[in-house]
Amino acid sequence: MKVAVFSTRPYDREFLDGANEQSGGGHDLFYLESRLNSHTAHLAAGHDCVCAFVNDHLGREELEILAANGTRLIALRSAGFNNVDLTAARDLGFQIGRVPAYSPDAIAEHAVALILSLNRKIHKAYARVREGNFALEGLLGFDLKGKVAGVIGTGKIGINVARILKGFGCEVLASDPFESEELGAIGGRYVAIDELLARCDVISLHCPLTPETHHLIGREAIAKMKPGVMLINTSRGAVMDARAVIAGLKSGKVGHVGLDVYEEEEDLFFENLSDQVIRDDVFVRLMTFPNVLITGHQGFFTREAMTAIAGTTIANISAFEQGGGPLHPVPSERRA
Repeated sequence: MKVAVFSTRPYDREFLDGANEQSGGGHDLFYLESRLNSHTAHLAAGHDCVCAFVNDHLGREELEILAANGTRLIALRSAGFNNVDLTAARDLGFQIGRVPAYSPDAIAEHAVALILSLNRKIHKAYARVREGNFALEGLLGFDLKGKVAGVIGTGKIGINVARILKGFGCEVLASDPFESEELGAIGGRYVAIDELLARCDVISLHCPLTPETHHLIGREAIAKMKPGVMLINTSRGAVMDARAVIAGLKSGKVGHVGLDVYEEEEDLFFENLSDQVIRDDVFVRLMTFPNVLITGHQGFFTREAMTAIAGTTIANISAFEQGGGPLHPVPSERRA
């Protein structure tokens, strides 16, 4: 099949070319650095499939352009699909494949890395030591053992985070409308969201973005939390209200924040903006806090995960070409 791959970086080429070659090299992959939006969708003209990433736009306008130019399959290189207008896609006859589980360990481990780095001030200590400053003032942390950790969203990633935190000796509480038997097997337990917010020293977000979870962590939720709570978000940026978090940081209610996602990340992440002025005032304000650590949506970025993402993406395309649908179609309900 002819495949237009949007939002391409050198590492995407490496892993997709490898997966395509391993599967027999049957697909013609056309790489585009541009993000997919209404201005670039025409670049996919004549391609049976469009391969898109998390910040590509697949609203009705983009989908209408793609459909008019012959595209029939959307192959997402991600688990989430909140960037796709599913109603429009269905109306226009598209099939949509995704990568439901590539390496839940990668994102889970990154979330815990944020917890450890924030707690023990690893990022600050690294910068100090490079300047010859070996003083310990300002680097005081706490033992994770004995602390109460909350996991909101217990899919594959959330369960892995719970397992790791349980290994540190934390009491693990969780909240999810779809309960997993695995949580009880590792020693965690489900509680009402208000109890989780009130009791936890550390709260890690691993839920999909839905109308119900949009700004789930906002002013009301933060008001219910313990003073000094640590908040970690490696799920979707809009699950957290950044302005409410800033207010919590300023008041001291929120003690630490670790982010690998951001609600308005689309104009920031995956780009080198080191020689430009960042115009997002909310993001810039977040970066001024010494107890905030932000990474640029790299939680998925391990060799194992990239190999799995590319392999599943190519498998979805091949299954569609062979007369069926993608191996992993988007589910009928918004759970990722």
